[in-house]
Amino acid sequence: MSVSRTITGAVAVLGIITGAVSAAELKLADFQPPTHFVVDKVYKPFAEKIAKETNGEVTVSVFMGGELGPGPREQYNRAVDGVTDIAFGLPGYTASNFPQTLLTELPGVISADTGTAQILKNIDMLSDEYKRVALVGIWNNAPNVIFTASKPVRTLEDLKGLKIRVPSRNAGLVVEGWGATPVSMPAPDIYNAMQTGVIDGAMTDATTLGAFKLAEVTQFITTGMETTISSFFLIMNRDSFGDLSEDQQKVVLEAGREASVNGNQAWLGIADKALAGFASADGKEVITLSADEAAKFNAASAPVVDTVIGEAEAAGIKAKAFVDALKSM
Repeated sequence: MSVSRTITGAVAVLGIITGAVSAAELKLADFQPPTHFVVDKVYKPFAEKIAKETNGEVTVSVFMGGELGPGPREQYNRAVDGVTDIAFGLPGYTASNFPQTLLTELPGVISADTGTAQILKNIDMLSDEYKRVALVGIWNNAPNVIFTASKPVRTLEDLKGLKIRVPSRNAGLVVEGWGATPVSMPAPDIYNAMQTGVIDGAMTDATTLGAFKLAEVTQFITTGMETTISSFFLIMNRDSFGDLSEDQQKVVLEAGREASVNGNQAWLGIADKALAGFASADGKEVITLSADEAAKFNAASAPVVDTVIGEAEAAGIKAKAFVDALKSM
């Protein structure tokens, strides 16, 4: 049974997938598993709003699990090339395209609970990076913490020499600053890599404990330091967006802003529950760094933040202005 047919049976009542051809039936591609909470928490209300506000003239079909093509890093190109109309992805997977967007993931630039609102408030400052697609939605996850398969990380020194998966170049620089060896890898590959010892651990948020079953291969989670916060986006093919009427475009963008807020709330809420559940499980431990140890982590990552912002400025990006805007409430 295909993933799209599975989703059809579960959510057709909300109009996410319809059997009939509508004036505009938009395909939404996501590499995450069809059981991922994003379907219920984000895509259902997103599709429902679009169908309702356009009187059924625009509908959304969701294809999970990479059904429109495997490879999380290919999501951006699939939207650009029109393989899909809308794609979910991480800017960090194609970092060279989004140096300004990825400033949001640096430690201390945004907070997990207010970051999405701040990014949306200043979204016009990102327009140069999304000329090849329409930016429909963008939100941040819960703070990325350190998962390890067998070795507890209680001090900065404990990270030395460990191979740690990272979601982006900037996150890799932070992990490197902490003394570990960063390994770039999309989330769906973490489980097998940790299980087989290819990596010792991963920098990721706590939702992956359930969404990607990482609780099965993780024994320790370390928290308490200033860390990276990843962003996700919904991007749309320019031609697909241009084929919509002006009113329909407005609806899609409004639905995308609501999806951004829903996405942020879902990631934070589920991360909190997942972390609590992990801490209460036999043989598992959540390590909260002492204030002194956290300060060592933060001191090690601070030069990385300054370096990345400086490099962006040198490349002609108004990085300082963007970071200052994000920090201004």
